[in-house]
Amino acid sequence: MKASDLLVKCLEAEGTEYIFGLPGEENADFMMSLEKSEKIEFVLTRHEQGAAFMANAYGRLTGKAGVCLSTLGPGASNLLTGVADANMDRAPLVAITGQAERTRMHKESHQATDIVRMFRPVTKWNSPIIHPDNIPEVVRKAFKIAQSEKPGACHIELPEDVAALDTDNVPIFPKKLRRPVPDEKILNRAFDTIVKARKPVIIAGNGVIRRKAEEQLRKFARRTGIGVINTFMAKGVVSKDSPESLFTIGMQSRDLVNCAIEASDVVIAVGYDMVEYHPRLWNPEKKHKIVHIDFQPAEIDDFYRTEVEVVGDIAHTLWMLNERLQDTRDLPVFSTEMNKTLREQMLADFSEHKDDETEDFIRPQKAIWDAREVLGKKDILLSDVGAHKVWIARYYSCYEPNTCLIPNGYASMGFALPGAILADLIYPDRKVMAICGDGGVLMNIQEMETATRVGSDIVVFVWEDHSYGLMRWKQSGVGRHSNVNFGNPDWISLARAFGWNGFRCDRSVDLKRTLEHAFDTDGPSLSWSWCR
Repeated sequence: MKASDLLVKCLEAEGTEYIFGLPGEENADFMMSLEKSEKIEFVLTRHEQGAAFMANAYGRLTGKAGVCLSTLGPGASNLLTGVADANMDRAPLVAITGQAERTRMHKESHQATDIVRMFRPVTKWNSPIIHPDNIPEVVRKAFKIAQSEKPGACHIELPEDVAALDTDNVPIFPKKLRRPVPDEKILNRAFDTIVKARKPVIIAGNGVIRRKAEEQLRKFARRTGIGVINTFMAKGVVSKDSPESLFTIGMQSRDLVNCAIEASDVVIAVGYDMVEYHPRLWNPEKKHKIVHIDFQPAEIDDFYRTEVEVVGDIAHTLWMLNERLQDTRDLPVFSTEMNKTLREQMLADFSEHKDDETEDFIRPQKAIWDAREVLGKKDILLSDVGAHKVWIARYYSCYEPNTCLIPNGYASMGFALPGAILADLIYPDRKVMAICGDGGVLMNIQEMETATRVGSDIVVFVWEDHSYGLMRWKQSGVGRHSNVNFGNPDWISLARAFGWNGFRCDRSVDLKRTLEHAFDTDGPSLSWSWCR
């Protein structure tokens, strides 16, 4: 068979359902081979960055590696931002790029550049395929590394002359692995540190979401009453209705939730990833005892000096802690009064503007409240990056994990629209909403055509303020603003041009009804409001 045929068979062996991307001359053999596959659907996007963001969202929502494809040169460099975003947000992804034939890779040549070297800083591993017989090894290794802790992006390069060669090799099928579990002695030390604490608190990070450890974490929190604070990317790890939920940490400025950490004597960091929220922001005096629970040892950091490190499968670690609680005759009694007070204050803050009736603009708090009211417990909200992300992070609370996707490691704008298309593709029975700023949404606005073509039934809610609002806020620290304002298209004309429904809402009192109408209308809908 042709090498490109073998590559498709190897992708099928990995369980690949979709490939997102754009064809090109240098991946023509692969596209012809992919056309024969009955297991993989190719989703044509309008830009490679959109393809990478779709693969990124697929990895975050499923835990399996999303796959994106480009040709060489500008096609490959267009993939780069979405691949880097997936890698830093710990989303498993495999990017496949075409390349010139090997006979011209050593010299100046049309569109040829060192793609492997270009992708190396933003991937866990990458490699060219230099011989067709190597394909099974390269593909298996890419998926295995991408999906291993901490997950991230891998990259495969296929030169066009290699794709056309013959091979008799066959795929290497993945084997299910059991992740390592922690040592009993170190677990006992961690348990002893926790039960001797007076005011412990849990910071739950991205690692808890990835490996579905939330069930054991919820059980541990219920049994002990310890408050759980989640990072931006761990929303829903404890339901917003749970008395142990202390909502989200991650604001650069002081917030109510920081009071719970300041008052604590032990911080239990579970699946915590400091790429989201650095410990100097919640442990500036380096006074907290930290129990680190994760798949990998803790990063060395002056503000993250661990008392105990429990390394191994997070779900199993939490199960071991729960077993010890069950075997303990006298359960520890922790001080939780402050947590109750903080939770009441934060709930009051969340609902303060729910009945707002301003006429000329819509407050962010009201917009978030109504979005939460319109979406069900398992429905999915995707945030783009901008000022609105900060409001979503603080005010949008979840019942279930992976129902609010926020890019928060690499934090690239342009994620939410292509991510919403993907979410609707794999969860057609759920409502899917993307909230974007008027800056971020236009960065991949061409994917509106993709949404129409694939039959998406999503709502994109644009917060309009004619500026890069987050940059405006950051520049306020120097006393003035520079080059943050811009104009916008006629949104309703834009929606109609792409075959979307368009809904404008200017009054707070009408917002919930407008969003409900957008979801009740067949096909993708663009809704926008003046939010500030």
